[in-house]
Amino acid sequence: MMCFRKIFRAVGWCCALATVGMLGGCSSGRDLTMLQFNIWQEGTMVPGGFEAIADEVARLEPDFVTLSEPRNYHDTRFCDRIVEALARRGKTYYSFYSYDSGLLSRYPISDSATVFPLQGDHGTVHKLRTTVHGKPMAVYTAHLDYQNDTYYEVRGYDGNNWRRMEAPLLDVPTILKRNDASLRDDEIRAFLADAAKEVEQGSYVFLGGDFNEPSHLDWTEATRDSADHHGIVVPWTCTRLLEEGGFRDAYRECYPDPVTHPGYTYPSDNPALPPLKITWAPLSDERDRIDYVFFYPRRGLRVKEAAVVGPRGCIRYGKRAMESSQDRFVEPQGVWPSDHKGVWVRFRLK
Repeated sequence: MMCFRKIFRAVGWCCALATVGMLGGCSSGRDLTMLQFNIWQEGTMVPGGFEAIADEVARLEPDFVTLSEPRNYHDTRFCDRIVEALARRGKTYYSFYSYDSGLLSRYPISDSATVFPLQGDHGTVHKLRTTVHGKPMAVYTAHLDYQNDTYYEVRGYDGNNWRRMEAPLLDVPTILKRNDASLRDDEIRAFLADAAKEVEQGSYVFLGGDFNEPSHLDWTEATRDSADHHGIVVPWTCTRLLEEGGFRDAYRECYPDPVTHPGYTYPSDNPALPPLKITWAPLSDERDRIDYVFFYPRRGLRVKEAAVVGPRGCIRYGKRAMESSQDRFVEPQGVWPSDHKGVWVRFRLK
């Protein structure tokens, strides 16, 4: 099954995914795959969560995994533990020490760097360099600031303490001003400054992350009456900055219509926990797409496939529900370790 789309003002094709068995079915030649994966405090929130993280990565075998919420609990190095867990499953991955966000690569890492350091649990950006099919790669991971989460205020919950507000915040200039009081825009600007050097040097540049912020491509006129948007259109800052910097949202390249393919990644249902342990706003529909894979367009690079990874179920108004969208899901085969869904993308390299 195929979906029609535009890529860089040209017409192309995108394979739609229904099951994990199709992940390799539409591709041949030099492909590159990525998984954005919020691992919910290293999988500690769910019984068997850490092993489930390793199981999902081993099953999907992405070339790169961008991780959100590595914490190095009990003075351990998550990067080492997950690489060892994957080796026990017969999969070779490389990583490096990081905190809050992390990276896994199937290709040896030639260099790594912290692009935006941790400032009081307000988010990080890290980078690795490697070579794939003879091409230089710079892959970035971002877990952006979770405070001043103003999209919750649109839904009537304070974006810092998640207490119920007297009324939703619906004035767009005020929404953006309060939103930009976070460090999210600073983190994206730091990424863009570093990535510009990589682009100039000829690297292929990719970014995956949990942004804790929706997309301006999703809060549009067409979606103003969905998911408790309360009739407003918001040009959210981080994705807009990335677009202005020349980057493309891989999921929206494949599925440009946010009505048919909202691609919600939070909150994901998780059968291991009651809904009220997952939701931050139990009296609202807080579903949003806040996990992303971005890339810088280069000649010969295109998106082939994209899917949401995780349970088809979600949490709405504090209760479990099933998504009815046309999004393609790669559902877990066992324990799901997260309160987010992941984003899986296959690129074609020429």
